[in-house]
Amino acid sequence: MISLERFAPGKRGGVAAVALISVFALAGCETAGDMMTSAKETVTGAVSGEETVEVGGAPMYPSRNIVENAVNSKDHTTLVAAVQAADLVETLESPGPFTVFAPTNAAFDALPAGAVDTLLEPENKPQLQKVLTYHVVPAAVTSADLRTMIVDDGGRHAITTVSGGTLYASQQDGKIMIEDEMGHVGTVTIADVYQSNGVIHVIDTVMLPEN
Repeated sequence: MISLERFAPGKRGGVAAVALISVFALAGCETAGDMMTSAKETVTGAVSGEETVEVGGAPMYPSRNIVENAVNSKDHTTLVAAVQAADLVETLESPGPFTVFAPTNAAFDALPAGAVDTLLEPENKPQLQKVLTYHVVPAAVTSADLRTMIVDDGGRHAITTVSGGTLYASQQDGKIMIEDEMGHVGTVTIADVYQSNGVIHVIDTVMLPEN
């Protein structure tokens, strides 16, 4: 088992080698709709004519599943690599629906030096799976729904993830914030990236469960 004490608040800032590609998009959170409008650029799919959201320099097609879209984002190669190492590809390609909070490569780079390499070691697969599924909720949640739940819960909404852990959603200056059990707080930078089996919300911080 990996001790997550090394990931405690205040210890971030090393270079996390390797890649943990977009596997965090595993499950759903609950509902999310219009977080960070400026980041929700829509473009027309060149081939299909679908209206898409651009993530990592690539259009995300609503007709494709989480994995099929994630592999094309240059900002999520670490997440994708992690999903593959954790044997979660088949899960994320299943019907779902899922809501995934997908950390960017920069978010992984902010972890302590060596943290990603350690998680990717074969003997640590159970821990890697737990970290990744901590970013997923088994339901399709739009940002609008999530905002409503935050207000209904008095400003802080608890989200139970696929891993069994809890994330906390709140709002600050019009942005949706996500906090993990370790006290790390991240921002949803691109919301409502629709998939055939759910929705992805891009975040700028890796969420870590308490144990």
